[in-house]
Amino acid sequence: MTQSPLARRLIDRFQHGMPVCAEPYRVMAQTLGCSEAQVLECLQHLQLAGTLSRVGPVFEHTRAGASTLAAFAVPQERLQQVAERVNQYPEVNHNYAREHRYNLWFVLTGPTRAHLDSILQELEQDTGLTPLDLPMLTAYRIDLGFALEATP
Repeated sequence: MTQSPLARRLIDRFQHGMPVCAEPYRVMAQTLGCSEAQVLECLQHLQLAGTLSRVGPVFEHTRAGASTLAAFAVPQERLQQVAERVNQYPEVNHNYAREHRYNLWFVLTGPTRAHLDSILQELEQDTGLTPLDLPMLTAYRIDLGFALEATP
């Protein structure tokens, strides 16, 4: 899907370093040379189009709580149902179907490891599936971002 010039500039400039202040959208608009209403309209359009899933901070989980990558081997006919059940937790920040025996992968982030363990236990009880739990040992590079504009 082709994005507007404002959408590309907005994503390029603010997918890292979003202003942390009382009026972040106003600061974003000033930086981009447009109105706050245009920024909000653009973000809403991106979200409605399915291009943007959320606007917010990404915390270093080792400093703010606990995180784990988990997966289920879900029978294909139950994949949608189990994905919807996993998505009921606000602690789930990614959830993807994959081509693999373990075909549903998700990331859980929460205040403590014990909290994550309780969610995984609930999911196991509710679904009858045993989660594969892969807590991160070492982060080598975490910098999710994509340049949309050509850089010289």
